[in-house]
Amino acid sequence: MTEWKNDDELIRTIKEELFTAVIGDIMDKMNYLNQFLPPQIQPLRDNMIVVGRAMPVLEADTFGNTVAGTANDLMNKPFGLMLEALDDLKKNEVYICTGSSPSYALWGELMSTRAIKLGAAGAVVDGYARDTLGILDLNFPTFCYGRYAQDQAPRGKVIDFRLPVQIGNAKVNPGDLVVGDLDGVCIVPRDIEKEVIGESLEKARGEKMVQKAIEEGMSAR
Repeated sequence: MTEWKNDDELIRTIKEELFTAVIGDIMDKMNYLNQFLPPQIQPLRDNMIVVGRAMPVLEADTFGNTVAGTANDLMNKPFGLMLEALDDLKKNEVYICTGSSPSYALWGELMSTRAIKLGAAGAVVDGYARDTLGILDLNFPTFCYGRYAQDQAPRGKVIDFRLPVQIGNAKVNPGDLVVGDLDGVCIVPRDIEKEVIGESLEKARGEKMVQKAIEEGMSAR
């Protein structure tokens, strides 16, 4: 029996009671062994938590703001479809971007400001973020390789969004559950989320009982 009626309740329950380690353990038990994004993707601030629905974005390296004479009209458009992807964010969604070389920032303060206005849950990028102080002031959950100011404008473009992507060994489909904290970011496939979150809650509550017993003197065995 589920303990939530909608995504708002689900997200609140995860934030209050769960963490990536226990969710990852349950998916391992279910033989979903490649659900964590690469370990270099970390929160900009240690206490940042992201929980929401994946809105995958595909980025590609380019060579200039505009590249005339190519077969792809997007090459003549600064940022490609980045602004369209950003504007398409829905409430509780996570902008999750991959595809480019990690040599420039994929997220920044103005993007965070727009995402907050749309009710988005956070950003997870397979690369860097910039405007760090601004993002921290906004307290917008942002997960990335770290801080680096070099801009994407002459170096990369968004070429598509709301499509399946792969980051490291993890596949990310639109609508999958994204959960991130100080220990990393994991992806819970939508079709197994009820079982995963239900069993994770049971495990987390059981571990609290075990911890209390250990504190009272119970042996590890």
